Amino acid sequence: MILNQQFIELGEGFGDVYELCELIQTNSSRLHQSFILAAPTPSGYALSLAVAFKPANTGFFMPVYICREGIIQQGDQKSKRRLLFEEAADKAGSTPVYIELKHSSEFAERNLFFQYVTGILRLNNLLPPLK
Repeated sequence: MILNQQFIELGEGFGDVYELCELIQTNSSRLHQSFILAAPTPSGYALSLAVAFKPANTGFFMPVYICREGIIQQGDQKSKRRLLFEEAADKAGSTPVYIELKHSSEFAERNLFFQYVTGILRLNNLLPPLK
C-alpha cells in the first residue's frame, strides 16, 4: 500500500548526481525505477535524472529523488553526468526510462510541475497508483 509519492529535489551539479548515484547504490534493493526526463529548450534538451524507490519496510511513502533540468543535451552526445547515472542504474538492475515532457518553467509553481510528472508516470504505469 502506498499512501504518498513525493519528489525530493536534489541540486543540478556533479555533486548532486553523485549523491543520486550513491542513493541508487545504497538502496538498490528498494529501487523501483529510474528515469531520464527530457524537456525541449532552444539550446537542446534539459535533462532531469530521477529515481523512484519502494517504501521502506512498513512505510507508506514512496520517494522520487530528482536532479531537475541541470543537464543540457545537444544531439546524441551524452554528458558525463548522464553516463554516471545510467551506469549506477544499470549496476542496480535498472534501465532508465526516457520520457519527453514539458519544461518546469511552463508551470506557475514547482509543485504543479511535480504533479504533472507524477501523472505522466502513473498513466504510463511507471509509478503505482495510490491506494
